[in-house]
Parts: sequence; C-alpha cells; structure tokens
Amino acid sequence: MIITSGGNKNFQMSKLANLDFPALKSNGKNYLDWALDARIMLRSKGLGDTIISENKSSDKDRYSAIYIIRHHLQETLKTQYRTMENPLDLWNALKRRYDHQKTVMLPRAQYDWKHLRFQDYKTVDEYNSVLFKIVSMMELCGEKVTELEMLNKTFSTMHSSNMVLQQQYRERKFTTYTELIECLLLAEANNELLMKNNEMRPPGTAPLPDISKLAIEQKKESNLVHHNNQPGSFRGRGRGRGGTFNAHRRGRGRGNTPGFSRGRGRGRSVSFKPQIKTDLCHRCGMGNHWAKNCRTPKHLCEPYIKSLTEKPEAHMVRD
Repeated sequence: MIITSGGNKNFQMSKLANLDFPALKSNGKNYLDWALDARIMLRSKGLGDTIISENKSSDKDRYSAIYIIRHHLQETLKTQYRTMENPLDLWNALKRRYDHQKTVMLPRAQYDWKHLRFQDYKTVDEYNSVLFKIVSMMELCGEKVTELEMLNKTFSTMHSSNMVLQQQYRERKFTTYTELIECLLLAEANNELLMKNNEMRPPGTAPLPDISKLAIEQKKESNLVHHNNQPGSFRGRGRGRGGTFNAHRRGRGRGNTPGFSRGRGRGRSVSFKPQIKTDLCHRCGMGNHWAKNCRTPKHLCEPYIKSLTEKPEAHMVRD
C-alpha cells in the first residue's frame, strides 16, 4: 500500500488535533510545560502512581500510561524510545535528557525579574501579564516568589511622579498582590474616564445640542413660517358662481379677481397679498428660531442686546 505525501500530511494533522496538550519537541524546549501537562493528565486518569518509583500499578494502568506519554511525543522521540514499555522508565529517561532546561531557563527568568519595572508599561494589565509570566517560569524552575516580593517589586518600580500615590498604596497594607492589582486597575479605568470627558469639549463650554431634538424644533418652526405664508382671505360683493383659492367670498354682483375668484354680477373685490412674518430672535437677532430655543453663546448675544438699548449717533453721515 502506497501512501501519498498529501495523505500522510492529513494523517499527521488529524493526530495533532487529537492531542490533549502540545507534544514534546525533540529539542526539549517545551519540556517543563510538557512534563507538567503530562503529570496532570496522568493524575486525572488515575494513573499518577505509574511514574513514581517502586509503584505497584497493574499492567493495564502501566500500558494506559505509556500510551498517553508516547501519544504526546514527536515522531523522532517515539522512534528513539520505541523499546520502552514501562512508563516509569520512559519518564525517567526523558527527565535525564531534558531536565537541564531548568538550569538554562532559571537565570533568564531571574534576569527578567530583576529588571522588571512597573513604569516601563503603558497599562496595568500589560505589566501584570509580564510579571505572572516571569513568576510562573521561576516557580517552574523551582524558585518560589512570595506575595510580599511581588508587592515590593510593584511599589519600588513606580514612576517618581507617583511617589505620593505609591506611599498611599503602601499605607493600605495589602496582603496579596491581587488586591493591589485590582485597586490599580480601578484607578486606571477612572483616570481614562476623566481624560475622555475632558477631551470631549474644553472646560466652560456648553455641550453640543442633540441633533434629533434640534431637527424636530427646526421642523416645527418651518411649519409655522409656511403657515404664515399662505394666501390671505378674499372679501367682495357679487352674485354668481365662482371658485376660490384658499379664500373666503361673500356678496353679490359680477366681478373678476385674478387668481382668486371668478363669477357673474356686479360688485367689487378686495384681495390681500400674503404677508411673510419675519420674526427675529430677541436674544441674538437671528432668524429661524425663537428666543426660548436660542443656543447662541451669551458672549455673542450681549453686543446685539446692547445695540438695541443704545441711541444712534446724531452726527452720523451716510454716503
């Protein structure tokens, strides 16, 4: 049976999809994480004793454990350890080969911890993520970091401009690092809200009007002006039939009124030209709105009000 490269690739992808955690690489860079995941997996299945010295596990448990361990190895490692059927032997062999990663990674984690500073990060969450990453690596390598050490690291690396704030946080006597981070996150959120409100508009200025409400008010005012612009009434005397265009007619006689009525008989007619009412705002002198709806700033309205009260100059000369 011949297996094509495409079929082999799909087979490998399906195996990766069935893994409960990443497989151990041949270079051993992920050994510490892999060993922790494998130990948790075996204990969850009730097989944790199979990798302990002088255990009395049954053959079924040992083969179940060796299957889980081999299933999470790269193919090259499976080939190298194909003869091992005891999970304890395979576990110890991998530990002797890759456990030196602790001695390699611990100095790097210690260096990162030494140079970690709160003031080097823009947000509290970013600093918190880096700190926990370093702490977890140090603990994985066997070095414990206490809550007091994390608190002092945060306090001592704050910016000098936060000296008073740092002292206030110290006086609150936090017992855990989590309590301090919760307080810092809350303070950061409140500061962002203050900055956002301050940037919306300069201090002392009125807020922008509601667009929907302003549109409704303008529509009402335009309807009022349109109603005032309708043709006026017609009054005359005459008799006969005729039609009117939005006008009232009474009387008898004959007469013609262009654009308004047509009839038979004698009489006279009077037509009124439509009057356009141009009301101005008493506050700013502009049209299209009333004084009660005026949104013109006060410092712009004062010159107009002052001009209404002042008397015109008698010696003014017009060209």
